[in-house]
Amino acid sequence: MPAPTVHDQLLPYVDCLSERPLEAVEMVVIHCTELPDLALAREYGEKVMHDSGAGNSGHYYIDRDGSTYRYVPDNRVAHHVRGRNANSIGIELVNLGRYPHWWDSRHQTMTEPYADAQIDALEGLLADLRARLPRLKQIAGHEDLDTARLPASDDATREVPRKLDPGPLFPWDRVLAHSELERVR
Repeated sequence: MPAPTVHDQLLPYVDCLSERPLEAVEMVVIHCTELPDLALAREYGEKVMHDSGAGNSGHYYIDRDGSTYRYVPDNRVAHHVRGRNANSIGIELVNLGRYPHWWDSRHQTMTEPYADAQIDALEGLLADLRARLPRLKQIAGHEDLDTARLPASDDATREVPRKLDPGPLFPWDRVLAHSELERVR
């Protein structure tokens, strides 16, 4: 699978993110934006949420048509998954997920399939990352690593997953067959 063309659109706070050697990267974490489009995902990624002046963002974003954007360089630690940022690359796939009712117990079914162009671009990006990052051997979904639950927004006596991405419609079999990466759960 050829590497996709990656458009650099670095976040304004990139210099506030910790640097790391590329040898530190051992894992890729797959996310979905749970937002309607790339523009809103970018807006969210630009929000400063930490005392350091940084926000929460993946390294790469892949739109539904396969267009691929780098928001954070590989040698910087992005805030994309609790407790695993230092050794991972975050890849966000534009997808509605549970938007806009993320924590409503009545809206926990993800219904938007991932586009073939998007998964093709992901496979190409994974192959490129494997070639450039010598210790990259693992892949996980955000839901595999962040298993926290929280009170549902519609009924505090019920709990829902804090993270459910990339979700049940993500084609794990296809991606694992082509990625040569081991899934971590």
